[in-house]
Order: sequence, then structure tokens, then C-alpha cells
Amino acid sequence: MEAASAEKRVVVEATPAAVAARVADRFLTRLRARTRNGRIAHIALTGGSMGAAVLQATARDPRSAEIDWSLVHFWWGDERYVPRDDPDRNSLQSRRALLDHIPVPAENVHEVAGPDSGLSLDEAAEAYAAELARYGGDQHPWPSFAVCFLGVGPDGHIASLFPDRPEVAVTDVAALAVRDSPKPPPERVSLTRPVLNHSKRVWLVLTGADKASALGLALAGASYASVPAAGAKGRKRTVFFVDEAAAAEVSPDLIDPAY
Repeated sequence: MEAASAEKRVVVEATPAAVAARVADRFLTRLRARTRNGRIAHIALTGGSMGAAVLQATARDPRSAEIDWSLVHFWWGDERYVPRDDPDRNSLQSRRALLDHIPVPAENVHEVAGPDSGLSLDEAAEAYAAELARYGGDQHPWPSFAVCFLGVGPDGHIASLFPDRPEVAVTDVAALAVRDSPKPPPERVSLTRPVLNHSKRVWLVLTGADKASALGLALAGASYASVPAAGAKGRKRTVFFVDEAAAAEVSPDLIDPAY
């Protein structure tokens, strides 16, 4: 049985901007706690407008200057298989929002290879899994993320794990190739569920009325195969950071005003 601290909780703010500010505040607090004694922090980032907004808010916060960024490693839950400087790249959005504005060593930024690397889609997934394994432990060939950020689509997808597709059920590799994605671009690389759920904290960030149904289903314990967000869980914390529009179907007893 999971510890109470790992139960899914919901943090609600009035607007998307307020959500981004709240998440950035918690992110910097967590990074400071993790790195102040010299410990490494592995972070899995997400793309999309809210993923970028959180990182922009992090960059603007004066406390970002207090973090020893040499102890922080950045990864991505998924990536679009497009050239490195393509606007569709999650990593490009992250670089523009935060990574280009902090003194993080280049070797701490672990991007997924694109077609301009010379690697095929399958080779890019295999290379990403091999890179994860460099930081894994005895039990798992991947690091435990201190924080794993995830966006949630209106269909309930997370990373590039889409409803009712075979990638959702894959557990024997750390990263996999995704073809014919229902959301463009069609080719992607995604972490698998075991890697995402090995994170200490999974923070799902979503806003807008079009996400209300997916959030409601995720909290109600829907099938992971049909609503991948329902199966996302951190080993210590699982928190949905949402705005009031997305929280329309959330039971009040799940809302955590103190987190």
C-alpha cells in the first residue's frame, strides 16, 4: 500500500500565470533542499506552453542565482524527433526559457538526438536509454528524478504515451521510439512508464477547461491504458498543479492548499 505522502493531490491557482509561479516556487525550494549538501538532482522536463512558463518563472526568480546548477542534470520526458533547432523541440523551448540563462554545464543537459545527429529514430531512443543508464543504479538502468514534470493532454496523454497505443504498456526499455503519433509531429522519443514512475516526485502541470475531463479521470483512477495520466505517480509525491478552469471536476477533498 502506498504511503499517504504519495497519494495524488491537487494544487489550484486562479490563472495559468499563477500556476507557473507556484510551480517555479516549489521547484526552486526543492532544488535548494536537494543540492545544498552537494547532492545531485536529476530533473525531467516537459514541453508545451506551461512547461515553458514554469521555466520562465524559474529564470525570473532571484533565488535561481542561489542554486548550484553544476549539481543539476536536465532530461526530457519526451522529445520530438526533429532537428535540434526546430521550434517543435521541447529542449529548444527549455533552453530559451531557462537553460540558456543559468550556468548549467553543457554535459548536464541530456538532449534526445534528432535527425540532424545522423541517428535514426530507433537509434535515438537507444542512445537516450544508454545515456540514462550511465546515471542509473544497481536496480534500474536510469536515474531517479528528483522532480519529473509532465504535461497532460486533453486526451490524458503524458510524455508521448498516448491512450490505447502499445507504447503505454512497454516496461522493458527506458526509452522508446514513437511513430504515427496522434499529435504532430509524428515521430518522437519517449520515456516509458517505469522510468517516469521511478521519480521521487511527479508534478503534472495543466491548465484550461479542455483539461478538466482528463484531470477528473486521472484522479478517479481510470485505466492507465486509456488515460495514461491516471498511471503517473511519484514514489514520494504526485501533485497536479492546475488552474481553476482545469479543476472544474476536482473533488474538494483532493485539493491541497498547503503544498
